[in-house]
Amino acid sequence: MNLIEDLLERSPASRLGIVAIDGEANRRDWYFGELIATSAGLSGAFAARGVRRGDVVMTLVGNRIEWVLSMLACWRMGAVALPCNTQLRGPDLALRVNAANPKLCVGEEALLANLPMGAPRMDLAEVAAVLDEDRPQETPAAVEPMGPEDPALIVFTSGTTGEPRGVVHAYRYLFGQSIQAESWFGSRKGDLAWCTTATGWSKSARNVFLAPWLTGAAAVIHDGRFDPAERLDFAEALGVNILCQAPTEYRMLARRTTLRPLPALRRMVSAGEPLDPETIAAFGAATGLEPADGYGQTETGQVSGNLVGEPVRQGSMGRPLPGIETRIFEGELQLRVSSSPTFFSRYLDGERFEAEWWPTGDLVSADEDGYLFFEGRDDDIILSSGYRIGPTEVEAALLSHPAVAEAAAVAAPDPERGAVVRAIVVVRDREPSEELGRELQEHCKRQTAPYKFPRIVDFVAELPKTSSGKIKRAQLRQQ
Repeated sequence: MNLIEDLLERSPASRLGIVAIDGEANRRDWYFGELIATSAGLSGAFAARGVRRGDVVMTLVGNRIEWVLSMLACWRMGAVALPCNTQLRGPDLALRVNAANPKLCVGEEALLANLPMGAPRMDLAEVAAVLDEDRPQETPAAVEPMGPEDPALIVFTSGTTGEPRGVVHAYRYLFGQSIQAESWFGSRKGDLAWCTTATGWSKSARNVFLAPWLTGAAAVIHDGRFDPAERLDFAEALGVNILCQAPTEYRMLARRTTLRPLPALRRMVSAGEPLDPETIAAFGAATGLEPADGYGQTETGQVSGNLVGEPVRQGSMGRPLPGIETRIFEGELQLRVSSSPTFFSRYLDGERFEAEWWPTGDLVSADEDGYLFFEGRDDDIILSSGYRIGPTEVEAALLSHPAVAEAAAVAAPDPERGAVVRAIVVVRDREPSEELGRELQEHCKRQTAPYKFPRIVDFVAELPKTSSGKIKRAQLRQQ
């Protein structure tokens, strides 16, 4: 199998694939024939830089066509794509480079500057030269025949109990998206679908363009920041039929804009964290559509959702997708591994999951109709604006500041973001103050991705700990 041959080349060359909107709101349509040809040329440039089947190619590109083309070039030649969030900073990138050993890093020049010394790189000016038909081009790499278990994609976890881990997805993961694309995402032939998530997240790899293409739809990518005032205007002007957003985006739209029906919009979906019933109801009343919540993990892919053709159950993350088997064991949602075509292959360090049931770590309940309801985590992960943030990353950033003796990071409720990061800090050689709190926030933004910085900084004399010295984060969350 190969995505290029089995999906793109079997479609008409004139089929619309990508509607790309740049930061100045300029539109550029990309058709399948053009996507095939340009990604083939890029694969030749990758090969000329030493990339071979099985090698890792990292991307540091936002929602731009260069990101899509890089992913396609990798999957054409059998390379393994490692898309990274453009907000990652030096320590985040160093961890990924050390773990994945990429043969090439493709990205915006300013972002590539954050990579460790010696990491091979290709900036977007070089990519533009490759895409310039008036310049000499390298011979495209051959379309590699891929097996279902051959590696295709790496996505890093949020690092709930330690450093983020690289999750390796096999080639079957790409085509396995058809289940959620048809039964939850809901796009169909001729549609225009817009999944607004940033690159680097598991949702972006499966729903920005894969899910639309697998169902005959085209995809929107927008290289710009989220602006509640313009989001609905953009969707209406483009004629978007399927809108996939983070819960925070739905909440901000409900609170900061006047919701209205969009003539072309047929379905809205949400995933990343629980979407509150109030926001769902607000959209239903104003637009006639209720966002259909769904659930999945980096390791599992999509697991459940409020399915196409069924009423949205407010507050629920839906029912298991067709063919996906789950159970609730001692309050925890578990997935039967053999039932999921999108379950991960292994971690980058080689560890595989061999048991029959995957423990998600998420506590859920179910109603009489089988709808699942998120109750909480059995670990310390922070769900904020759709981002899954491991507390140890925030704590490590805080501890790198000379004024911090000890630090803990926990979730604090927030009406729009669902939760925000709250830091509880024990200082040394400084007096606690608002000024120090702001200094620590800016320090965290420099040390790690800005979305992880603590929006609340509290100072204490000591942190509550167990007899073995572990921080009692559950106690801190309750304070």
